[in-house]
Amino acid sequence: MTTTQLSVKEVDKNTFREFKAESTREGLKIGQALTLAMQQWLKIEKKKQKRSFLDFKPKPWGKGTERISEETDKALYQ
Repeated sequence: MTTTQLSVKEVDKNTFREFKAESTREGLKIGQALTLAMQQWLKIEKKKQKRSFLDFKPKPWGKGTERISEETDKALYQ
């Protein structure tokens, strides 16, 4: 595995302090813990279902509502 050195801005001070303490308790260097955290975050993001408006399909509203759209249009526009 290759590594990259980086500098990170705008990290919440208390969050970093807690993260650093927890990584120390686990026997990890900050870079190792950050790598694990980023991998976990990526895994979660990839599992999220990306939805598009085109994914939505019409669903029946029940018996007697088959023409509700036409009836609504008629009431609104005539």
